[in-house]
Amino acid sequence: MKIVFMGTPLFAVPILEKLNSKHDVVLVVTQPDKPVGRKKVLTPSAVKQKAKLLQLPVFQPLKLRSEYQMILDLKPDLIVTAAYGQMLPKALLDSIKAINVHGSLLPKYRGGAPIQYALFDGLKETGITIMFMAYQMDSGDIIEQKKIKINQEDNYYTLSHKLSLLGSQMILDVIRDYESNQIKRFPQDETQISFAYTLKRSDEKIDFNQPSQVIVNRIRGLSPEPGAYAYLKNNLIKFYRAKISDIIDSEARPGTVIENKKKLLISTLDGTVEILEIQTPGKRQMATIDFLNGQTIIQKGDVFIEGNEMK
Repeated sequence: MKIVFMGTPLFAVPILEKLNSKHDVVLVVTQPDKPVGRKKVLTPSAVKQKAKLLQLPVFQPLKLRSEYQMILDLKPDLIVTAAYGQMLPKALLDSIKAINVHGSLLPKYRGGAPIQYALFDGLKETGITIMFMAYQMDSGDIIEQKKIKINQEDNYYTLSHKLSLLGSQMILDVIRDYESNQIKRFPQDETQISFAYTLKRSDEKIDFNQPSQVIVNRIRGLSPEPGAYAYLKNNLIKFYRAKISDIIDSEARPGTVIENKKKLLISTLDGTVEILEIQTPGKRQMATIDFLNGQTIIQKGDVFIEGNEMK
């Protein structure tokens, strides 16, 4: 089958690889290269990097809503999307059938951050939905769904990887059924809709005036990228892994460092979290036990806040 694939992050890469192994992927559409890191190095998406390795043509429209003629001219049999990052214009959807590989059990978590929100909310399971695309965000009829367990140790990277592999296994079966006119579809239950909009910078903040489990889940959902953060004495500190501690200082204000020697313990609304992986300004991400050796940035009694104290 002649397919145009549209995707951007690492989540989409196994799906592209699986499609390319069985079908004719005539074009890969992905988001424009973006500046990354402190030096703002212009970096291609994970999908673009894989497409180049597979020697597939790549198209990177800044605004797909006005730059889709190339796709129409190719006259593909099907468009397959997976975390592409832009809405497909109605004219394109009216001309070519499109299906989407989405990282949640729709209608729960429509939007660009379903995997992160499943972790934020402490779910025990999530899954993949393959659906027909409609001109409204993640609203199309469902073709197939499969569930997967979320382990306590999962973070955004590990859960995204597991869901991506599941989606790559499902997509070939769905396309086979589509080719043979045996595909099934059913509408989403409108009473069960929830949203997981693309994350903003403010969504990465840690508010220690929340329960410990909420904080641990937020850190899981933001690791390894972009990392959760809070400010301490105008220093932006990032957190990548944490757990609930049984050591409690009931008198400490939420956000207070109650231990900074062998462990980094921070008080919360209902207890304490232990930070297991951390990054401070000018340093690499590291295990907290290594960071604590000789550091002077974080002292017992210091208080983390959500925003920059200078503002």
